[in-house]
Amino acid sequence: MQNIIEVKNLTKKFGEFVAVNDISFSVEAGEIFAFLGPNGAGKSTTIKMLTTLSHPTAGTILINGFNPVTNSDGARHSFGIVFQDPSLDEDLTALENLKLHGALYGVEKNILDARIDELLALVELADRKNDFVRDFSGGMKRRLEIARGLLHHPKIIFLDEPTIGLDPQTRNHLWNYVKKLNAEEGVTVFFTTHYMEEAENTAKRIAIIDHGVIIAEGTSEELKEKTGTDTLEKAFLKLTGSTIREEASSSVDRMRQNGGMWRGRGH
Repeated sequence: MQNIIEVKNLTKKFGEFVAVNDISFSVEAGEIFAFLGPNGAGKSTTIKMLTTLSHPTAGTILINGFNPVTNSDGARHSFGIVFQDPSLDEDLTALENLKLHGALYGVEKNILDARIDELLALVELADRKNDFVRDFSGGMKRRLEIARGLLHHPKIIFLDEPTIGLDPQTRNHLWNYVKKLNAEEGVTVFFTTHYMEEAENTAKRIAIIDHGVIIAEGTSEELKEKTGTDTLEKAFLKLTGSTIREEASSSVDRMRQNGGMWRGRGH
């Protein structure tokens, strides 16, 4: 099957600090792919480069055949994204949020309403489409964000820790939606999570990044076999260690504010 994401020798530096160090991987069209790592391992930095939010220092990326650096519009129309932090306008209704997104992506008006109805039904929010997002639960907001990310018929959806802060029941429902859209619409899913059972139960293949380097890649079974463990969580800990990691995005921000001089913790 053809690769829809191709990454070769990708590197991202902030001053002297190397956040992502010469990584290469690929994702097949229609695949569910998990990108795992401890806090500060380089996951979010990599996603930002894949989704045109940050330019690589070196290396190449192809998203559905488009280079995000030289053809950002082509790349952006190829994917939807659910960010780690909420990004909905809470002063608008669910319907208004989707219509705004459709307008921004140039979805044709004659198909927009039908597509919105289809997606609201998929994520079980059709009966709440005229309610303000500020009145939604965390799980409802996540489901609406997934619907919004799919509105323009992307070939790929990026999910950056989409279930963070959700209760187990809502998490389970959300992954059922993801599997359904993958099966019914053929959408390639690229996701990060700190819940190892989500990756074990959902992903076809998994890559583990640590200190900016991909240290293992394969199916859940292959990673368990490689490490002599019986769960993905145990395999992950064996590969990355059990030392508690701190979030490092604030450190990168401080480094940028200091003119590129690295003065914080590891990313």
